[in-house]
Amino acid sequence: MFKDEAPYLREWIEFHRIVGVDHFYMYNNNSSDGFEKELAFYTKEGIVTLIPWTKEHAQVEGFEDCIRRFQGESDWIGFIDVDEFLVPVEEESLTTFLDRFARCPSVFVYWRFFGSNGMLSRDRSRLVTEDFVVASEKLYGYGKSFFNSNYDYLWNSDRNRTMFHRLWTVYHGKALPPTDMFGRAMIGNWPRPVGTKKIPIQLNHYAIKSLEEHRDKDKKGDVFFDHPTHGDSVFFNRDLRCNVPDYRIYKYLSTLKYRLAEIEKRNAEISDG
Repeated sequence: MFKDEAPYLREWIEFHRIVGVDHFYMYNNNSSDGFEKELAFYTKEGIVTLIPWTKEHAQVEGFEDCIRRFQGESDWIGFIDVDEFLVPVEEESLTTFLDRFARCPSVFVYWRFFGSNGMLSRDRSRLVTEDFVVASEKLYGYGKSFFNSNYDYLWNSDRNRTMFHRLWTVYHGKALPPTDMFGRAMIGNWPRPVGTKKIPIQLNHYAIKSLEEHRDKDKKGDVFFDHPTHGDSVFFNRDLRCNVPDYRIYKYLSTLKYRLAEIEKRNAEISDG
């Protein structure tokens, strides 16, 4: 689900195509920033299914709508935001990672926070994945979930109040918790932060970017919360967590830049035609 994120859409889509995502169900939450132009190639080629979602602060309801409508045509459905990038570390791709969890109803991947790199503002035509390389020392205890469509979602349960974080399923009447990326059942309290030396994959969370971008994020409102959640204090507190370099995503940069240039050409052809 996205809201006024046009400058970031192509980078996010093209990166995830590189690591193994086949299709994108994108819920537009009342955007008015020309996002249609950024998605023109992807919608024309059937890579993106664009769904208008006009309800405010109804992110979970939208994601549940996605399960209800598209479960039958997907092997896995992941619920990640446009400021989150799935980076294989010891795995070759997202596909090989998920293959290991074929018998798990849902899988959870941990966040790694990325800071501002000292930027108060920046040129937003540049790549997020290239500009921000200073990260938290450990993986954060929160993250995002992938739903295995061979199982049933646990409907009408408070356990799925924030299902994009912890997605519960049901099998033969028994509620099943998510499994984290280390193969551990996620029951009880949120896990503590974990190290980054031996991990299959991480979810790079570019939650703040530059101070200017962070402030703009606060102005446009949130798709989940009905109150401001991204004030300056949040920016500086999160930035303080980020003190080590992480260039793991850089192995994809040349491929990403090449493919984005090709998409720019294709998009221009669509506009001219």
